[in-house]
Order: sequence, then structure tokens, then C-alpha cells
Amino acid sequence: MNLLQIGGLAPWSSIDYPGAMSAVVFCQGCPWRCLYCHNPHLLPRKAASTIELTDVLHFLQRRRGLLDAVVFSGGEPTLQTGLPDALMAVRDMGFRTGLHTAGIYPERLRAVLPLLDWVGLDIKAPFERYASITGVADSGWAVRDSLQYLLDSKVAYELRTTVHAASLSAEDLVLLDVQLLRMGARPVVLQKCRPQGQAANLPYGAEETFRQQDGAEQDGTRLVGKLGMKGKM
Repeated sequence: MNLLQIGGLAPWSSIDYPGAMSAVVFCQGCPWRCLYCHNPHLLPRKAASTIELTDVLHFLQRRRGLLDAVVFSGGEPTLQTGLPDALMAVRDMGFRTGLHTAGIYPERLRAVLPLLDWVGLDIKAPFERYASITGVADSGWAVRDSLQYLLDSKVAYELRTTVHAASLSAEDLVLLDVQLLRMGARPVVLQKCRPQGQAANLPYGAEETFRQQDGAEQDGTRLVGKLGMKGKM
């Protein structure tokens, strides 16, 4: 079995897999450097201390009957070649499997979709605007491919977008919604940027950020309505 680089383990969560109690395995490493990342300690590929996958599996063995699912988060889980083996091991124990991913590696996501029961896919911006958030040129088009693979797979999913007034405008949110609707995807779930643990200092303080993004959400919803489109933003 190829082992994972694991940077953390949340033994109990009611919010990371819809409708289920789950454990969350935080995989180490991510190639992007999003300004609002709230897990910057998971960005390096290697960390000073990690958790062994065998220890995680022993923990899960003791939680059979108490937990419903195991979610692999990060960092970016699809960065690691050990992810398929870890998913199979968890499924063999009777747990449902979930994945939090930014869709960075479309073919790797495609390969593990048959092993997944649910995917939370981060959609950071309109696809052509990704570089302003990730720091990587043309990074949005890989995410578009990942989303298409996810839609084709029929695996249950949620799309979510982190909103910060310095990175996304109301017009960006509307453009993103249009792009997703054209692909046949459900609208994103908007989540506020958390000031705690950010990888970089953003231009606005927390209160100003929340005030402005609340306004962006309201303006965006009105614009979607004017376009005659259905769905909650």
C-alpha cells in the first residue's frame, strides 16, 4: 500500500460530510498558494511531523459503528499517489468515503471517483480568474475539467466558493454562476473567508470583509434574478 503524508486528523466532525458523522484526514501538501488559505501549515509537501496511515486505520477500526464516513481533505489529497489505496482501505472497513478537493489534478480525480461516495469541490472563481487567487497561471481550466469529470460520474457533490471582498466581486459571482449553469452543475454554496490562519494578510479586516461580501452576495443574487436564472447562489 502506498502511504499518505498525513498532516492531521479530526476524529469527529458533523460538518464535513453532509448528513453523516465523519473523521477527517488532512493530507499534507498543496501546489497552490491561495491568499485566504486557512490551513497554510498543510501547504508544504513535507512536514516536520506527520501521522502514519496505519495509525489512522487502527483508529478507524475502533470507531466502526460510531462513524459513518471518512473524508480526505488537505492540503490537496489528489497530490498524493497513496490516495487510491487509502480510499480502498477505508471502504473495506465499511465507511463511506468523501473528498475535499480543489480539482487541481483532473485525471487523478477521475481515477478515484469510483471509490468515492461524495465530493466537496472548491470553485474559487470564474475559471479565467483563477490565477489572481491561486498564483498559478491558467489554473482554472484544470478545475473545469475536474468538474466535468465529477458531473459525468454521478457521484454526489457540493460546490463551494470562499468569498472575500478583495478577491471576488458581485459580477464575478454572477459570471461563475452562469458558467456552472451552462455545465449543468448546481450553484455554489458561498462561504465567508475566515480571517483566522490565513496564508497571507488580505487588504480588509474581518468586519469590513464580511460586510462587503454580504453586499456582494445580495447584489449577485439580484443580478442572477435579472438574468432570469434559477437557483440559489
